[in-house]
Amino acid sequence: MKKIFFASDFHLGIPNHSISLQREKLLIKWLENIKHEADEIFLMGDIFDFWHEWKQVVPKGHTRFLGKIVELADSGIKINYITGNHDLWVYDYFQKELGIKVYHKPIIRTFNNKKFLLAHGDGLGPNDKFYKILKKLFTNKFLQFCFANLIHPNLSIKIAKYFSETRNGYYKNPRFLNEDEWLIIYSRELLKTKKFDFFIYGHRHIPIKKNLNESSVYVGLGDWLKNNTYAVFDGKNVEIIKFT
Repeated sequence: MKKIFFASDFHLGIPNHSISLQREKLLIKWLENIKHEADEIFLMGDIFDFWHEWKQVVPKGHTRFLGKIVELADSGIKINYITGNHDLWVYDYFQKELGIKVYHKPIIRTFNNKKFLLAHGDGLGPNDKFYKILKKLFTNKFLQFCFANLIHPNLSIKIAKYFSETRNGYYKNPRFLNEDEWLIIYSRELLKTKKFDFFIYGHRHIPIKKNLNESSVYVGLGDWLKNNTYAVFDGKNVEIIKFT
């Protein structure tokens, strides 16, 4: 079989245009590098540091990346977008214009008889109660309508980018908490009633592969702010690879 690729947390747009553009060009090189062996690609959240779709307007920028995604999708590679906490306002633009399937919740897929749970990771597991409340507000239909229709896009993007940039992983050095990791706890709870071979998450910006039991593996994708890492499934195993 051809390979399945997973990547997350590009955070295109931060900390400024020039640095983000360098990262964007590196991502294009990565996509070009994997396109000949890729059957399917999963973009697993926080692809942009901020994204919002109005009815007739989308944020400007990132045209090189979007163009490469269209090229791959038109060539027959299946591309999936699982939204994260920074790009949860992705609606139908990517599906209609780019030919990408968009998911707003964790999904379950099976490849070569291996069962995967795929999610960005935000709001899963215990704790993080403040964010869970915020997410309910951000996904409230009435509040979404107000944000999209009562504030000019220039101002709403400025406000959203301020809160996004001051709270993202670009300025942090996350530490893996081992058994106290919320996503580890979440995965172990699922394993009590269901069987999964692989749990693949973004969100934490930590590239790591950890056995949960004799047959289940936790995979943290890392990010492209500092690590430039992604995961690939070759039909048997999932490996984390650093792109240089």
